[in-house]
Amino acid sequence: MKIKDIFNAAIKRGIELDPRGEEEVSAVLLDEKKAYGDLKDKAGYDEERLTNPYADSRILYGDADREVKRMLVGIDMEVGEVLLADRLSDKGKKIDLIMAHHPEGRAMASLYDVMGMQSAILAKYGLPMHIGESLMDERIKEVERRLLPVNHTRAVDAAKLLDIPIMCVHTPTDNAVATHLQNIFDSESPRLVSDVLKLIKDMPEYKVAMDETVGPRVVVGTEGRRAGKIFVDMTGGTGGSKKVYEGLSTAGISTIVGMHIGEDHRKEAAKHHVNVIIAGHISSDNMGINLLFDDILDDSVEVVEASGFRRISRK
Repeated sequence: MKIKDIFNAAIKRGIELDPRGEEEVSAVLLDEKKAYGDLKDKAGYDEERLTNPYADSRILYGDADREVKRMLVGIDMEVGEVLLADRLSDKGKKIDLIMAHHPEGRAMASLYDVMGMQSAILAKYGLPMHIGESLMDERIKEVERRLLPVNHTRAVDAAKLLDIPIMCVHTPTDNAVATHLQNIFDSESPRLVSDVLKLIKDMPEYKVAMDETVGPRVVVGTEGRRAGKIFVDMTGGTGGSKKVYEGLSTAGISTIVGMHIGEDHRKEAAKHHVNVIIAGHISSDNMGINLLFDDILDDSVEVVEASGFRRISRK
């Protein structure tokens, strides 16, 4: 497979699994094309935005037509992992492509740009669009300011110096795990929070996490509570506004299953009586990548695990 084949397939599958639905994603891309057409000065505009709705997922360096026989895959691929790729190549295990889950380079600098999708997801679960957009606007600006001083080019610069192609695929893999888990909970209709927790713990990526002492756990509520309506909150760049819990509770959401949660967010969820299960960050990222790889990779590509990633195939 070529680099562009892997990347384009990841974006395509990410759109198919987007919790907003393909119709909403198409409308977002159409809005982007209209905005681009209205621009008088197009200098510096990233034209990939016209076909790829995920600014946090990009081919960051390398010839997109390059053939990939072996790629190094990890959750966080920093300078150390780039050097690891070079060292593996020296040892006879040539790495044709580095794939990071978490964004690097310009994709990291633009992470805030994908957060707008959270408003449409929240609307599907009962939070009015105008409220979700208002709350998210505030949070998006906060994240944008936080990213401004970050030295986001370090890993990409190292890859360029060593001439190793590098890309990152973030939101498409998060879409995969969010949609997969939501479909399971919707189908199984677990009665208690403990039943939700059991379903999660039975999945292979979370079993690995439990062996490493970072397994799923209830951080708000108790296992004996009714699970009620469940919302899987695992995509959209990074954590949203802590102010959404009141609206979600009012809309009938009883339990949220997420990757991680900040202390301020946890307190807000507790204040509004929303159960919260943290499935796990790295384990959930693992599941998303594995689900995506099952859909887009063929047997010609060898995956070398690194930086917290464990390849588990469901084929």
